[in-house]
Amino acid sequence: MIDVRALLGSHDILFITFDTLRYDAAQTAWREGRTPALAAILPETGWERRHTPATFTYAAHQAFFAGFFPTPVAPGAVKEARPFALRFPGSSSIGPRTAVFEAPDIVTGLAERGYHTICIGGVGFFNPATPLGKVLPGLFRERHFDRRLGVTEPRSTEHQVALAVRRLGELPRTERVFLFINISAIHHPNRGYLPGAETDSLASHAAALAYVDRQLPPLFDALRARAPTFAVLCSDHGTAYGEDGCQGHRLAHPVVWTVPYAEALLERTP
Repeated sequence: MIDVRALLGSHDILFITFDTLRYDAAQTAWREGRTPALAAILPETGWERRHTPATFTYAAHQAFFAGFFPTPVAPGAVKEARPFALRFPGSSSIGPRTAVFEAPDIVTGLAERGYHTICIGGVGFFNPATPLGKVLPGLFRERHFDRRLGVTEPRSTEHQVALAVRRLGELPRTERVFLFINISAIHHPNRGYLPGAETDSLASHAAALAYVDRQLPPLFDALRARAPTFAVLCSDHGTAYGEDGCQGHRLAHPVVWTVPYAEALLERTP
């Protein structure tokens, strides 16, 4: 585990959730060389297989922002120390490298440590058009959402990255940033990323991930240009395409609760 407590104040923090991304699809794409931008920062073994704390976006992100990221699957690793945590009695997954906050959520905790917090929304739970859609973005000092960032826009990741790069460039390099992006492109409808597809499928899911990967290099370059960065990359949940008769998510099936996870350090470029 990376010593997150030691890097607070010196590193920017990037948290990307690839909404609906399945572990099997992510790891297969990595193995086949279809996600070179992600492969460049992932460990040599690719994505880590983990279990999500929830089976749909809202519940999963509530857990993430409380410091409960996807749980390691390896035997004996359930109580492995977490990178971020909120202090509360009885926690058994706080270690010497965990950044611990006296706060109701890690976004507030980082803001209290001087971080400028930015949310770039994607799926509907980040759309502030309704009171429910304001809950998760409301944790952040700065929040962004419009149609171009959402699930119906074929170039959504391109727009999300462009916005993130612009905001990173506008902030002083001496100011630390916590940047959260909810990638929407993999969420249904994703058939548009696979030429000729008439319905969503695991193949179009993988094609959407390949599209997302092609958009990420400018974001990684912008982060490296301003400060060293600690990155957490994961899915909030998977989705089913007919396995055992299941469709979609918000249900308990292995393809829904098994998600990809990675931590990385992006070094600052000279």
